[in-house]
Amino acid sequence: MKQLHYSVDIGAPRSKVWAVLWEDASYRDWTSVFAAGSYAISDWNQGSRIHFIDPTSNNGMSAIIEKKTPNEYMCFKHIAEIQNGKEVTYPDTAVGRERYTLTDTGGGTRLHVELDVPDEYTATFDDKFPKALQRVKELAESTPA
Repeated sequence: MKQLHYSVDIGAPRSKVWAVLWEDASYRDWTSVFAAGSYAISDWNQGSRIHFIDPTSNNGMSAIIEKKTPNEYMCFKHIAEIQNGKEVTYPDTAVGRERYTLTDTGGGTRLHVELDVPDEYTATFDDKFPKALQRVKELAESTPA
C-alpha cells in the first residue's frame, strides 16, 4: 500500500470548493475522470456509510465517512469492494483512507488529497487524479458564488 498526494490551488473560497467536491451533480462531473457516470450513495454524515459506484459495471468501493469538518476536511475509510452492487469483504483486503483537506491560500483554496492505494493502482491514480482535481478547479472557478 502506498500513500499518494495530490494538490491544486483554486481561485475560489473553501465553501465553493467543498460544494463542488460533494454536491451530487458536480461530484458526478469531476469523478467522471475515473469512470463515466460514477456517483456516490450516502447521506454524507460523519459515521455514515458511502458507496462509490461505477454504473457501467455496478462495481465500486464501500467506505465509512470517518471524519467530516465542513469546508475543511473529509476522510473516507474504505472497508469493502462492491461487486455487482453488493459489498464484498476479503480477509486480506487492506483498509485504505482517502483524505481531502481544504486550506486558505489568501486568494483562494488549496485542495490537498491523500490516498492509500495498493501498489498496482499507483500509475492509474497518478494519471487520473491530477485530471480530476483540474476539473474540480474548473468547476469551482467557473460557477457563480
